[in-house]
Amino acid sequence: MNNNEIIFMVDESMEGGYEAKAFDYSIYTQAETLDGLKKEIIDVVKCHFKDDEMPYIIRMHLVKDEVISV
Repeated sequence: MNNNEIIFMVDESMEGGYEAKAFDYSIYTQAETLDGLKKEIIDVVKCHFKDDEMPYIIRMHLVKDEVISV
């Protein structure tokens, strides 16, 4: 993985809203909406990294599970 990039896996929360977990880092956040989640992700990334280590690309990998009956 590029040090200038961080990737979050985003799932719908069972309680409602969304949860985001970073790959390769101990970073987790949640929010009620995707727009709110984007803001929370930016905030936790800024809190987690020093200025000279800050990734300049944040990717959100959205995961959606659907159950299909047969």
